[in-house]
Amino acid sequence: MPVELFAIALRVIGSLIILAVGIFSAKIITRCFPKSSSWLSQRLGKTIYFSLVLAFSAIAFSRLGYSIPNLHSLLDSPEITLARNFRPNLLLGRANVAIGGGGYVTGVYPHPQQKDLVYIKTDVGGFYRWNPRNETWIPLTDHFNLDEKHYYGGEAIALDPNNPNLVYIAAGDHLWREEPGSLFKSSDRGETWAKLDLDLPMGGNDNKRWAGERLAVSPTNGQIILFGSRRDGLWKSQNAGQSWRQIQDFPGKPERNIGILCIVFDPAQAGVVYANAYGDGVYQSTDFGANWRKLENSPTTVNQMGVGSDRTLYVTSTRSPKVSKYANGTWEDITPKTDDAPFNGLSINPNRPQNVLASIGERPYNRTFQTTDGGKTWKEIKRNLNNTVSWWDGIMLKHPWVAGLAFDPQVPGRVWLTDWYGTWRTDNINAVTVNWTNYVQGHEEVVVFSMISPPRGPLLVSGVADVDGFVHDRGLDQFPSHKFGKSGPEFQGTYGLAYAHNQPSNLVRVGGNQWNNEYSGAISRDSGKSWQKFAAFPPETMPLRVAMSATDPNLFVVTTSEKPPIRTADGGRTWTTVKGLPDGPGGPWNWLQSLAADGADGQTFYYYYNNTVFRSTDGGATFASVSEINGRNMWHVLKTIPGEKGEVWLGLDDRGLHRSTNGGESFRKIETVEWAHLVSFGKPRPGSNTPALYIYGRVTGQGDGIFRSLDKGQTWTRIGDRDRPIGRIPNTLEASWQEYGLVFIGTNGRGIYYGSMH
Repeated sequence: MPVELFAIALRVIGSLIILAVGIFSAKIITRCFPKSSSWLSQRLGKTIYFSLVLAFSAIAFSRLGYSIPNLHSLLDSPEITLARNFRPNLLLGRANVAIGGGGYVTGVYPHPQQKDLVYIKTDVGGFYRWNPRNETWIPLTDHFNLDEKHYYGGEAIALDPNNPNLVYIAAGDHLWREEPGSLFKSSDRGETWAKLDLDLPMGGNDNKRWAGERLAVSPTNGQIILFGSRRDGLWKSQNAGQSWRQIQDFPGKPERNIGILCIVFDPAQAGVVYANAYGDGVYQSTDFGANWRKLENSPTTVNQMGVGSDRTLYVTSTRSPKVSKYANGTWEDITPKTDDAPFNGLSINPNRPQNVLASIGERPYNRTFQTTDGGKTWKEIKRNLNNTVSWWDGIMLKHPWVAGLAFDPQVPGRVWLTDWYGTWRTDNINAVTVNWTNYVQGHEEVVVFSMISPPRGPLLVSGVADVDGFVHDRGLDQFPSHKFGKSGPEFQGTYGLAYAHNQPSNLVRVGGNQWNNEYSGAISRDSGKSWQKFAAFPPETMPLRVAMSATDPNLFVVTTSEKPPIRTADGGRTWTTVKGLPDGPGGPWNWLQSLAADGADGQTFYYYYNNTVFRSTDGGATFASVSEINGRNMWHVLKTIPGEKGEVWLGLDDRGLHRSTNGGESFRKIETVEWAHLVSFGKPRPGSNTPALYIYGRVTGQGDGIFRSLDKGQTWTRIGDRDRPIGRIPNTLEASWQEYGLVFIGTNGRGIYYGSMH
């Protein structure tokens, strides 16, 4: 009999005994009121009898208060009610867990000559190409490794209008990085990339990432490419990107860190090109960018620009005039009547140049307008949504912060739109009510904070940024049915997850809302089917990581942002400060895994800080140093093994992998591992009792990658795809305790990858 079921049986028996005692006591007391007594006395006796029975029944059922939900979860087993589908024999790096978008798509780009050739760029998840056969997005930049993590920031993209196979990207996520961004060229629609000789600071995840485009290929001479940088001016290539030179005499004086935001060629006049120096104005060149002049009275805070086949220039802006056009040497304010929001999205029908779309931006909602007479009159588009992702709700269905807006040149009436969470499309923009459908299959961009894979229940539970987190109840290849918040409290982000190793249907999560600085957590007693918010939580305290006792699901320890860890022994009703540990790191954007519960001893917890291992043997109330590891390393991952007392493992990046078998009192370095960035344990292979050990790191003689050991680190087998190294900041690794070989890696902007190699 499972330990948890045995415990429930004892509670049920105890409750029945209490109920029997109550009934027996009631009968004894009511004998004091014989039938010969008065009617009032008999009435009083019956009242006392039923009161006592009810009182003892209440006590009995209060004893069952914990056991009934768990009994329900065992009898209504998640193994039966939850989907468990996943692809077998899959190398890590080749597939994502299906979640459904979840990240900012900052532009959409249909090719002007090739039907169904469409690209999108994202702020932290790289670039994608549309697959019209199965209506999914194909990731194009997953070949970048961890050292190239900054290349997943999509700064810009440009298509050669006359060659569907050629595509250029500018890749780099943040200006503050020491590593510069770079330009890349593909001659096979993004299947492979060649790095170009232009490295500059870029900010695909910085201010105005929703605007632009900074990169443009001449429609009349594909050898000429212009790139507007954030800090280093305007650059030009005259040989299809092989070499670049800075245009030193470009007169624009843009705001620093935004720079030259928009570049657009006139499709009807060779050599004519426009560039916006953000904060300064719009400039024009008639000789492919060699010389420039400022257009008088031009808008200064331009977000997007486009030129129609009739040579009219249209722009959207942050400040008034919000929508303008430039024709015959004159600017005209053509802003639709709306609220005081900035305008961002812009598209000109390539077949009808007077037909223009403009959308507000930088707001958590959207209003899109259409004109068919060049801006003399506008009509606001009424919309209806065909939502294909069941957990999308609220703000996600309001088209927040619209970035990309594009007529499809090959399909009349078709328009693409991108926003904070994904990509939408309509096939009839001229309908009275426009139907928009979101197409996000293959686009996976959530930022992952934490994951667990319990031995019973769902294959995976994930905590993520911005969209709370999920019980992956439909398996790994279907979008989850809902977020945590549908069956309990909803948070902006879930930062930590844990379960009780000996009672794995008991889960805990911690998180909160940065926007209002409110934080808490929740407990589930039924493998995540329902959640109960903590009865209390310390105010102005941001939780980070959580570890639940192996044997007592009401006992758990929580690390906090820039404060000491805290603990509860009653499931979140009351809290005390842990003694003996330093303040936690700043959060929530922190992925250090410093805290773990012992795999078998419910009173023991471990903590790592500054080369020191701390241990608690009193349920997390107090910690004391038990060992030190020589050297200094910021990144660390602390892991224990379910069911094994005293087994503690430390991944210390380039200081390798370390093992303790005595509760952290001493450690031995695993000599086969040179670099241990992430570590996890999972179900043993069939016929073995030794847990499978997984690392994201470097094994002597095998190089970098994702590896598995079946003998606790003596020998290793590669289980990751060499060509898809999972480079977008992998921050958490978990292995399944239900399925041997099933492994998950969470990232900072490319969702969750999974592999299933036996």
